[in-house]
Amino acid sequence: MKEIKKTSAEDLVKLLGEKREAVRAFRFDIAGSAKKNVKAKMTARKEIARILTEENLRKSTGVNVIA
Repeated sequence: MKEIKKTSAEDLVKLLGEKREAVRAFRFDIAGSAKKNVKAKMTARKEIARILTEENLRKSTGVNVIA
């Protein structure tokens, strides 16, 4: 969580895209029965929520915001 707060807005957008891609890939792997580790998906979804929360906080305070 502390790393997310220190990260720049551009890096947050990039990280958010990476995490969303990881969740998407995980869903396709599960459909093909390639993976069994459900915890990885839960962790990625929680990271996405943390990133979005930080973005919303920054928008409300007007600090380091990407439009």
